[in-house]
Amino acid sequence: MLTAIATTLMRGGTSKGAYFDARDLPADAATRDRVLLAVMGSPDLRQIDGLGGAHPLTSKVALISAATRHDADVDYLFLQVGVDKAEVSAAQNCGNILAGVGPWAIEQGYVAASDGVTSVRIHMVNTGSIAVAHVSTPGGEVQYQGDARIDGVPGTAAGIPLDFLDVAGSSCGALLPTGNVVDRVDGLELSCIDNGMPVVILRAVDFGLKGDEAPADIEANAAIKARVERIRLELGPRMNLGDVANKTVPKMTLVSPPLAGGIVSTRTFIPHRVHEAIGVLGAVSVATACVLPGSAAAGIARVTVQTGPQRLDIEHPSGFFTVDMDIDSTGGEIRIKRSALLRTARKLMEGQVFIPGGIWRAR
Repeated sequence: MLTAIATTLMRGGTSKGAYFDARDLPADAATRDRVLLAVMGSPDLRQIDGLGGAHPLTSKVALISAATRHDADVDYLFLQVGVDKAEVSAAQNCGNILAGVGPWAIEQGYVAASDGVTSVRIHMVNTGSIAVAHVSTPGGEVQYQGDARIDGVPGTAAGIPLDFLDVAGSSCGALLPTGNVVDRVDGLELSCIDNGMPVVILRAVDFGLKGDEAPADIEANAAIKARVERIRLELGPRMNLGDVANKTVPKMTLVSPPLAGGIVSTRTFIPHRVHEAIGVLGAVSVATACVLPGSAAAGIARVTVQTGPQRLDIEHPSGFFTVDMDIDSTGGEIRIKRSALLRTARKLMEGQVFIPGGIWRAR
């Protein structure tokens, strides 16, 4: 006997995942996680018995429900499903999967569509912060096709601008979780930043890297991976994240001088694989480090910090990620007033996913 569960498979930004109405999954978190492991086919490196694509970027879940706060339209809980481990983590947001939440909420009747653009206020449950997605809805219907292009995704699609409101310190309690602009760990100077995603900024040169290496080549370097993980485990408690051995945060980003006209080049551990691009909120935290005087990125980034709106291009293995920031640099201190960026999404499939009935029998 199989259990059928309504789902939508969507690409959000440079990720792909299953989007669920929370009412269609078990209320009990432990049972829900067992269901999601079965949905994705984990643990298994190939995820051959599920929807997962054998990579953390394609083993993601969006759980959406009616808003529980007055200033939002919907609640969005992001869950990262392990590939080779039986783990489901709610320790972080995902700004790529976030890109599909607005279109999904409109099509599922949670938000009434306007003729033109529909703004959807999304409560990101993982961190308790708000994002606003601006979805193209000509004639009151979600438009997925368009001329917006994002690096890491072939072709073009309708652009979905995302505004992030008050995300600084949303996971760690402060923009600078350790209280320092620069920390020293394992003989290295680094910076810990949380502007929507906990990120540790490290200099690629300190690991003997130029910064233009392919993700697969960095992953193949066991010594670098071990050192990065050692640093990550030490910083977890210092960033108010506790023991991070089984968590997906903080992300570890190696920065180097830009190679193609951006402000900085990046290679990011997520946390054990190396990202083929860079995460949405991770890019926001990296951009923040680049404009923060004295940070591990400040001496590398090619950027002139100024008060007001500023466009910052973060280079990654697949191209660029553009972050728009409104910066207040008066009084010698940097304050990020607003962060925004452009993503796209595409609905791939809508229907039912089947799991063994012994895991959960829906009533």
